[in-house]
Order: sequence, then C-alpha cells, then structure tokens
Amino acid sequence: MDLFGWLRRLTAPALDPIHRARLAAWQRRPAVDRHRPFAALRWVVVDVESSGLDVWHDRLISIGAVALAGEVLALGDSLEVVLQQEEVSGTANILVHGIGGTAQRAGLPPPEALLRFLEYTGRDPLVAFHAAFDVIMIWRALRDTLGLRWKPVVLDLADLLPALFPALGLRTLDEWLAYFSIDHYARHQALSDAYATAQLMQVALARAREQGYGDLATLLRLARDQRALARFGRAGIFVS
Repeated sequence: MDLFGWLRRLTAPALDPIHRARLAAWQRRPAVDRHRPFAALRWVVVDVESSGLDVWHDRLISIGAVALAGEVLALGDSLEVVLQQEEVSGTANILVHGIGGTAQRAGLPPPEALLRFLEYTGRDPLVAFHAAFDVIMIWRALRDTLGLRWKPVVLDLADLLPALFPALGLRTLDEWLAYFSIDHYARHQALSDAYATAQLMQVALARAREQGYGDLATLLRLARDQRALARFGRAGIFVS
C-alpha cells in the first residue's frame, strides 16, 4: 500500500461491521447506463436542508428524495431522513426549514441516515435544481461519515430547463414552479422541495421527448452546454 492509501485508511471513519457491509454492497452496484432511454430510467430528485448556506462549513441536516419511473412520479417511492445533530442549528435557520432542536437531536445517526440515502438512490441519476449545493453537502457528509468518495451522475434542472425553454427567461425555482402552476405545499422543507422539483422534471422530460431527445447522455450534454453559455453571458462573451 502506498503512503496516501495508508493515510486514507488511518483517517477513515470507524464503521461497525454491518455498516461496512452495507456500504460495500452499495459500492458493488453497477453504474447507470448513460445511453439508456430516459423513459426507462429511475430518476431520483433530491433536496437538502442544512445549518446554513456555506457548503464547505455548514452541516447537512436533512435529505428529501422522490423518484420518477421514466416520466411518472412514483408517489410511494420517496425518502426523508434527518441526520442527528450534536449541535442544534440557530433559531433563524430553524425558521427556514422547520426542523426544530428536538427533531434534530432525535434524528438518525449520520451513518445510518446516509446509508439509507445511498441504498435508496442506488446508482440512479440524481436530479436537483441548482444541484451543486445539494451535491456538495451530501458529498461532504458521505466523505466525513462513511469515508466515501461519492461520484454521482447529476442532472441540474437549473441548466436543463433554460436549454429546453430558452424563450422563457426564467431563473429561480419559484419562477419555474409559478410558470407551470406547480403547487408547493412547504417551501424549504427537503421532501416538499424534492416533490415540487420532481414535477418540474416531468415537464422537462415531456419537453425533451417532444424535441426528439431520448437518453440520459443527451440531457446531460444539453445541461452542460447551457451552463457554459450562461458563463459566457456573465463574462460578456457572446457567441453566434
């Protein structure tokens, strides 16, 4: 074993044998086929709540996830976990997401909560709106708690929707939800936000199908290209 491998083992979190076995079983799952028709995929729409907006220092508090089977919202296929907190987040933060001190202290131990998330998502593609925040928060928690270097396949609706509906000029999640008349029963609660975002994903998939797009790889490319165009626009660089 090289020096870096030895250091990784030395600093890896201590997991009990059952947790280690569950993590190993998840790691053996095959990666998603990016060229599979998106109608045949299971999509997992995710949203998180945290102790603040600093992705590198604030703590992950909860994860909400809802699945789509192709374009169909699978209402019975969802997950919500609250990670047990040693230190309760501040009052202003609690007013945003509604997870009080008692609920934070009574949450699942982080290894169990995160393993449930991994087992629920499998290796299916993840979907989120402004996905970087959600993904980094989960990535940090998985690294620090399970010692996992997580590399999910992620589709960001904040990039995909403008690529599919370029004339609308919408930007925020609330603007997209309002335009498509999608009800949102509890804003800034992870499962509610995931459910609303999943309905937006249904809109995006229907539009993609109408435009002749058919697989995950194509949607990932559309989102990536849209993100690059947006960066050019912010930098004052215009292409024709």
